[in-house]
Amino acid sequence: MNGPAFFGYGSLVNVATHDYADPRPATLQGWRRIWRRTNLRDAAFLSVEPAAGCTLQGLTAHVPGADWALLDQREAAYQRVDVTDRIRRNGPVSSTAVYQVKPEHHSAGEHPILLSYLDVVVQGYLQVYGHRGAMHFFDTTDGWGGIGVR
Repeated sequence: MNGPAFFGYGSLVNVATHDYADPRPATLQGWRRIWRRTNLRDAAFLSVEPAAGCTLQGLTAHVPGADWALLDQREAAYQRVDVTDRIRRNGPVSSTAVYQVKPEHHSAGEHPILLSYLDVVVQGYLQVYGHRGAMHFFDTTDGWGGIGVR
């Protein structure tokens, strides 16, 4: 892989939502997905947090020209975290970041999960990993309780 990459664990697994180069299945060791309530909107965000013993399936892809600006804009509620040493994939691994909701945006209370967003994510997992991958998504995601689907 040339230049930096990102690890996608939600909508970025669905390659119909972006055209980043060289998307490849990968795993992220020691992290778990979580539905995160924020002070930014009424709907929950999908995020990640460290979790010993957990492995997430997702994909890596190149950041064009090592210019993070466009991806950072898409993921404005998130901070980039270097996870290079936690990525496993076929082929070489270059500097890799994952996006995590910024702590200053965390809030309490109930926020619905947007069904349209959940559908995009699950479709991505079905395309890349099949039925088992979609089930893996549900099994490795926390924060379902107290959040209604809308």
